[in-house]
Amino acid sequence: MEKKIITISREFGSGGRTVGRKIADMLGIPFYDKELVEQVALESGFAPKFVEENGEHSPSGSFLSYAFAPQGIPGVMNGLSTADFLWNIQCSVILQLADQGPCVIVGRNADYILKDREDVLHAFIHADKAFRADRIVRLYGESEKSPEARLNEKDKRRKVNYQHYTGRTWGDAHNYNICLDSGVLGVDACADIIINIVKNSK
Repeated sequence: MEKKIITISREFGSGGRTVGRKIADMLGIPFYDKELVEQVALESGFAPKFVEENGEHSPSGSFLSYAFAPQGIPGVMNGLSTADFLWNIQCSVILQLADQGPCVIVGRNADYILKDREDVLHAFIHADKAFRADRIVRLYGESEKSPEARLNEKDKRRKVNYQHYTGRTWGDAHNYNICLDSGVLGVDACADIIINIVKNSK
């Protein structure tokens, strides 16, 4: 089956977003990352920054964070919690984008949302902590937290969100068609490998 859509899931600092952008540019297809956030923000009424921070992250690194999520306004959010309302909008937007044609979608649990489509290639980009720690400092600068602490916090919140809404384990190779180590292969090589798979799926 021809693969027209690529979802990129990634560990924080692994370069997954850069991989996705390179793939989209090389294939000449739309790239959805910040653009997806803006669309979800538009349809949900939430600020883009709120969507970006909560669309694929749990409020904290604990499953209990969802138990105490604020409830929505009846008639406005159908009584759903803020997190569940945002999840439903996000699912709808991702399904719509996929129906529009070939594209690359980064994060937002898109691998699960599009799991029933046969024309999608699901990739997971990862790397060891040393590589990722160095990369986030170079890209985002230092902060009051250590690079390792920033990696652990971000990845844990993604993991909790993913498991809560999908019932699956984030980063488990069984959930993806291909898992690539950007620290070993390099970001450009990861993009090239995925592009080669897509081109040869026809």
